[in-house]
Amino acid sequence: MRILLSNDDGYFAPGLATLAAALSEIAEITVVAPERDRSGASNSLTLDRPLTIRTAPNGFRFVNGTPTDCVHLAVTGLLDFVPDVIVSGINNGANMGDDTIYSGTVAAATEGLLLGIPSIAISLAGVRGGNFDSAARVACRLVERFRDGAPAANVLLNVNVPDVPAERLGDIEITRLGKRHKAEPVVKGTSPRGETVYWVGAAGAAQDAGEGTDFNAVASGRVSVTPLQMDLTHFAQLGAVRDWLARG
Repeated sequence: MRILLSNDDGYFAPGLATLAAALSEIAEITVVAPERDRSGASNSLTLDRPLTIRTAPNGFRFVNGTPTDCVHLAVTGLLDFVPDVIVSGINNGANMGDDTIYSGTVAAATEGLLLGIPSIAISLAGVRGGNFDSAARVACRLVERFRDGAPAANVLLNVNVPDVPAERLGDIEITRLGKRHKAEPVVKGTSPRGETVYWVGAAGAAQDAGEGTDFNAVASGRVSVTPLQMDLTHFAQLGAVRDWLARG
């Protein structure tokens, strides 16, 4: 089994190293990741300049672009094979609810989905980042299930693992995305040159975090697995918008 690994924290991130070490025990891995932290890059592609691919001493390849660039370049030109599975992570921090819209970790896996390859985005849902081994164990378990066959022809799984030792992890729960309150206000400051600068505010607290959501599963110590899709069509509004336009 051949797996492409990527992330958004950069090729030097400890979560990626832990994931690569664990998955290399059960599969052939190739790493193509950003040269620097590209958290929040979402599904952006670099179209205004050429990209370069270099190789680190540990064999990881890194790109001066986004997580989406990494997966796209790897699958459409760099590799001489099509990966069986793409795994993105292990992200240092949760990617739940609205986070998935902005997440570079999820974006790298989403590019795999768009290219027709089963993909997994995996994140360690905590602030300390002390239990990457726990998330790596979950990733190995999921990849082994993929070896037996994917649950659907084209699947993207968003996985969030509580930041606790493996022996304290609860069961895997299949969840839906919750929803956050709106983000906190921007943080305003002044640069050394006297310019006004702004930091984007922190993500809002969970708003929709009831039973069945990713937020609820992780808060309860369970591993959240949410199948995602890319069809943004709001089917429930098709009729309403059609009627609205017809009134004119």
